[in-house]
Amino acid sequence: MSRTLDTSTPTAPLADAANRFPTVLWNDSADPVELEQSIAFGAVGATCNPVIALAAVRAHLDEWHPRIAELAQEYPTAGESFLGWKVVEELSIAAARLLEPAFEASGGRDGRLSIQTDPRLHRDAEALVEQAVRFSSLAPNIIVKIPATSVGLVAIEEATYRGVSINVTVSFTVAQAVAAAEAIERGLDRRAADGLVTGEMGSVVTLMGGRLDDWVKASVVRQRVLIDPGYLEWAGVAALKKAYHEFVARGFRSRLLSAAFRNHMHWSELQGGNLVVSPPFDWQVRINDNLLPVESRIDVPVPAHILDTLLERVPEFRRAYEVDGLTPAEFDTFGATVRTLRQFLEADEQLDHVVRDILLPPA
Repeated sequence: MSRTLDTSTPTAPLADAANRFPTVLWNDSADPVELEQSIAFGAVGATCNPVIALAAVRAHLDEWHPRIAELAQEYPTAGESFLGWKVVEELSIAAARLLEPAFEASGGRDGRLSIQTDPRLHRDAEALVEQAVRFSSLAPNIIVKIPATSVGLVAIEEATYRGVSINVTVSFTVAQAVAAAEAIERGLDRRAADGLVTGEMGSVVTLMGGRLDDWVKASVVRQRVLIDPGYLEWAGVAALKKAYHEFVARGFRSRLLSAAFRNHMHWSELQGGNLVVSPPFDWQVRINDNLLPVESRIDVPVPAHILDTLLERVPEFRRAYEVDGLTPAEFDTFGATVRTLRQFLEADEQLDHVVRDILLPPA
């Protein structure tokens, strides 16, 4: 791991940005060691999903092995999946505790820990809502991830109505981000109509810019389109900038969140905006170590020749960029959605295997 900088110095980009802009830093991991260091960089939030949880358990298996064995004794009839999700819950609760000072200081706007609903429930809105409500009770500063699919939109609205702060996930396009923010608005409006509290619930709408980059790159290969490869690095940035300005214009109460980093522009090109950037910890170290310039760039447009080329030559980018580029039914079959849901499901299976090897060590 690279060295960490003294964030009290003005030359540390993350601390400098935190002091100058409304753009806030979250840590794209609930690993306690990484999170503590990220908080020192200025992070005021963190996230967990099946991939992140699996990585954290594997990184600290010396601690989790005995704890999983204890959980197996506490729940003698439970299977691997149940025990694996108990680990995810405990990991999330511990991370949420580290963020409580930021939660209290911001009045609930920040200091949030995101825990993801079980991806195996992605076809069942009612089950997603019920799990979201339960996860929300684990700690006062929990927000719950629900995917931006056609089923997920239903769950997002209902869970919001039931008082759950949401982090929309499995979201890669402007159309998904806008539709999810609208679902949150409907849930908040229903709460207000019923006389329920609608104060700062801390909801965010993630746009996974790097995963959009991945999908756009895969699509040009499939379609045999030759394009300057550097242009493709701008796809996620362009969608994030477009979505951000749509959020501002529409007055959404949720904030946009940039995740799934593939290049430093997923941080540097968004500075100055009232949104969240959530790099993995190693990206934070690299940003500091490289002393990246800290400039307000959220209102600086993507170079016109790059954006025009992407829109003209890459149909999958155009679908991702236009506000009406996808219908909610098409959210489910968009390539990045399918790929990401499959990865989350596979991480769930791998976590089951980790638990299984503890319950039934290989003979």
